[in-house]
Parts: sequence; structure tokens; C-alpha cells
Amino acid sequence: MEEKFLQIDGNKIRYLETGNSKATLVLIHGLGASAERWDQVIPLFADDFHVIVPDLIGFGYSDKPLVDYTPEFFSDFLEKFFVEVDVKRPNIIGSSLGGQVAAEYASSHPYGAEKLILVSPAGIMKQSTPALDAYIMAALYPNEQSAKNAFELMEGSGNDVHEKIVDGFIERMRLPNAKLAFMSTVLGLKNSEIITPKLQTISTPSLIIWGSNDPVIPINYADNFVSAIQDCRFYQMDGCGHTPYVQDPHTFTSVALEFLKGL
Repeated sequence: MEEKFLQIDGNKIRYLETGNSKATLVLIHGLGASAERWDQVIPLFADDFHVIVPDLIGFGYSDKPLVDYTPEFFSDFLEKFFVEVDVKRPNIIGSSLGGQVAAEYASSHPYGAEKLILVSPAGIMKQSTPALDAYIMAALYPNEQSAKNAFELMEGSGNDVHEKIVDGFIERMRLPNAKLAFMSTVLGLKNSEIITPKLQTISTPSLIIWGSNDPVIPINYADNFVSAIQDCRFYQMDGCGHTPYVQDPHTFTSVALEFLKGL
């Protein structure tokens, strides 16, 4: 897996890349995360796909300009990113914020993606949840206790969270402008229109994956996505919270590959 950098509108963007397939798969992380969030599934996808995993602008080790981080801003960023890496019609998997970004992109680019997988996507829920509140507090006051508490709540299983996840989050949230970009994104999501009308314009074959125990964006929001997108399937990952690809990477990859490869 190679770490690479490119420039978009004068901003340095970091991404990871692996796999030699002609078919491309792009993985888009959620709020406050980075490409590392996909660590456990990247090698599992690399046998079948050319895998590209960006740090979204404003997050990870990409630059964090002082701008309004709206869903439309991220969708435009994704379009520019695809041009820079010379990727056309990739398969896209987006988690949480990344799911909303992927849906925004698919809505405004009807032939922009081959297939779409949205994992516990944002875009419908407008009120907060205790787990999301804890995560926001951990971003604003990044220390071991606040981050550990937030990630354990988000997982929803009661199990300990790997210290690599906690330490990486703390390190990234202490980077210059990281908190500003995080909170601008939170406000951008809160003040955006509910995504349902845009979902109804998506013609890309889609799959929604949701953890049954998701305390961040509860699974009862899944039907809003499944019923709105024209060609959409649904898979519930039992016993998982907000990031099933972290908690059960092998089941997640198996379900995703079955859909992506049309098995």
C-alpha cells in the first residue's frame, strides 16, 4: 500500500493506493477520520480492485483550508480528486459522512460511479445522539479518555477499542486547523437540506449496509435511503455499531464483494 499526495486547488491531499485490477474501488471515510479507518478491509479488497483511499480535504493528513465544509463542497472535492487520479466510473464505498458525500456525488453525476455502497450514511438524521455528542467532544478536547469513551460508544459492543485507533484520532485532531474543519463540517451537515430529494435522482446500483447496534446514526434511518434510491439493496450487520468494516471486516468485505462483483 503506497502513501501518495496530490494538489487540488492549491491544497495538498493525501491518499493510499494499492491493487492492480482494472476495476477501481474508492473508500471514503467519515467525520474526523482518515484513510486508516479502512485499514482492515483495504487488503481484502486489493485482490479484486485497484483501491484508492483519500483523506478527505479537512481531515487526516490532507490540508485543512479555512472554508465552509458543506456536503456540496465535499462532492466537488471528490469530482476533482477523481480527475487528478485519472479515475472514471469507480465503485465507491462511503461511511457516515463519506456515505453522504458519495450519495451527493452520485446524485450530481448520474454516470460518475459504477456501483455505490453507503455504510450508515449521514444526510437524513438532523438531531444528535449521545454517541455523536461524545465524538464531537473528543474532537474538541482530544485526549485518551475522551477519545476512548467516544469510540467505545460508537462501536456499541462494550468491547475495548484498539489503542491504535484512539492514538491516531488524537494525533490527527491536534493538527493545525483540524478542530475548525471538524466543526465546520458538523455545522455544514446540520444546516444542509435533508438529502432525500437527491437520493431519488440516484440511478447507480446501490447497497446500504448498517450496523444493527449503531448508536451514532440509528438503523431506523436505513429505510429512508433504501426506499428513496431507485436500485437499492440493504444488508444489516448484526452485532455491529457505526463502523462494521472495523468490527467485522471479513463479513463486511464478503457482503460488499458479492454486490460489487454481481455474484
